[in-house]
Amino acid sequence: MAKIKEKDRAIKLRQQGNSVNEIAQKLNTPKSTVSQWCRNILLNKKQIKRLIEKQKSGSYKGRIKFLERTRKRRIEEIKKLKKEGLKEIGRISKRDLFIAGIAMYWSEGYTYSGGDQVGFTNSDPKMILFMLRWFKEICKIPSERFSLQIKINKIHKSRIKKVEYYWSKLTQVPINQFNKSILIKSNAKKIYSNIDSHYGTLRITIHQGTQLRRKIYGWIEGLVKKNISQGSSVG
Repeated sequence: MAKIKEKDRAIKLRQQGNSVNEIAQKLNTPKSTVSQWCRNILLNKKQIKRLIEKQKSGSYKGRIKFLERTRKRRIEEIKKLKKEGLKEIGRISKRDLFIAGIAMYWSEGYTYSGGDQVGFTNSDPKMILFMLRWFKEICKIPSERFSLQIKINKIHKSRIKKVEYYWSKLTQVPINQFNKSILIKSNAKKIYSNIDSHYGTLRITIHQGTQLRRKIYGWIEGLVKKNISQGSSVG
């Protein structure tokens, strides 16, 4: 797997007006990889001019302009579709929240056989906040029943207080409701460019959650059966 550090350098070189070929040669990286990394970078007129001056042929000039137009259209399409998606979602009703939370718990929550613990683990802050809202508003769980725990690579040991503060502030759950953070022992040699903004994963556990776990199982089963029966009737 290519290192993130190399990707960051490739992007900076592209922003400076270097061609994909130049970047590939400087980083000793396949041209196809560099092209993928830099596909969403729009070049300004000065950068385009620099590339054209290196290749005087008219065909190269036309190709550069074509690629920039294509890239610009792709970025505009991404923005347009995102805007349409936001509009289509509209206002979230309580029923929407209920169903979405069941599906999310089914995917990421604790559903292993033989267990009665209610828990949810993820690294995405938005997903964590969504599930906390679901537990509070749909499952009627008071804040004092939440127990949180962080899991993060041991290379972040010196940042652990900062990481704990980040999750506590985000979730509005006091530090005294956090279990001791788990430092993962890993010998991975991958270099991360976002090491100072990485906060690991957060596990949400609910005390005395046996009854809730059984009810969630019922919700999931109901969701499955309704989907199957309604899907059959449509077919």
